[in-house]
Amino acid sequence: MFRRILAFALCLSAVWHVRGQEVVVGRATETRPPRKAAEVTRSPDTSSAWIDLRQTSTTNKKAQTAPEWVRAVRMFSSKESQTSAASTTFRIELAPPAGDFQVLSFRLFFDDKSEERPRVNAADESGDVIWQTPPLGLGLNVATSETVIMPIGAASTIDVEVPGNGEGVRAAFLDWMKSTEVLRPLSGDQRFIVPESFGATTPLHAPKQDAAQFGTVTATLAPETMQIGPTVPQGAGFRFGIESQPLAALLTFELGSAQIEAPPEVYLNGEGLGPVTLSLPDLSDPGYRGEVKALVRQMRFQYTGWVRAQKLIPASSLRVGSNDLLVVGGAGTAVSAIRATQIQLKYVWEKLDYQLIPRR
Repeated sequence: MFRRILAFALCLSAVWHVRGQEVVVGRATETRPPRKAAEVTRSPDTSSAWIDLRQTSTTNKKAQTAPEWVRAVRMFSSKESQTSAASTTFRIELAPPAGDFQVLSFRLFFDDKSEERPRVNAADESGDVIWQTPPLGLGLNVATSETVIMPIGAASTIDVEVPGNGEGVRAAFLDWMKSTEVLRPLSGDQRFIVPESFGATTPLHAPKQDAAQFGTVTATLAPETMQIGPTVPQGAGFRFGIESQPLAALLTFELGSAQIEAPPEVYLNGEGLGPVTLSLPDLSDPGYRGEVKALVRQMRFQYTGWVRAQKLIPASSLRVGSNDLLVVGGAGTAVSAIRATQIQLKYVWEKLDYQLIPRR
């Protein structure tokens, strides 16, 4: 593909008992000495919830904890019939904490397969659906995650519905949202920004038109999502033209399902420029997925979400006229994806801040 530039107290013990296709969550029991009345009073439990939805056998069942506001987690399956295909539903039963908690951030981790794209919906006690998403993912066949911000209101359950046996759904991360006043510069782009829980960068915006500010031109190479692999034929190619030699250039894009030890490589006009730099979230982010291979002692990690990637391009490697740029997955990596690919070109302008350093 070629593009051109124009210039989360008491916890739940979530023990998974697999009985056919049902998963039941039970409350842990324990003996405690009586407490004084003053000790019983405590603030509402509003901590986040990390819920493991992976299907395990009875011999491998594990206990997991969750905040008090997560009442139960169950799994249901429907068999294929003449009118409908087989599907699986993961149901999370909620009891929102006391207070003004009306909006929930729901991040689902799943394998993005075209025929098994999950859908998330919220229902009230009568079972009426009050909120629903379209199918998530793009069918890229990569491990990924997506975050949806849902108004809870009268909702008592959240369902994750997925075609098939549901083995591609791995986990969910739930976090209550709080509204605060946000200040932004008048000269900056007006964007819908939702801060992430683990210090990740905001989503990258790909401008529709080339933009020039303070001697710097920003141009989109491709706004859409593109798969990349570890070989040249599997790379994402871009062709763009420049009218004059810049002082510096910066390639930026978002990378999905990244192998963090082996980021993508960049080639410009046939010259290898090396790997990009990734802006990674905190290691506590549930998006990190470990991988262990035979005969390899070190565990490797894949980030099942989107991270920002950048590469500073030497100005001398660019040429006036047409330029060919190629982004290829790191050596030995699986298929990943890039999106919002753009380049910035910095030129001389009247207020350029620079220093002249004399010889010594």
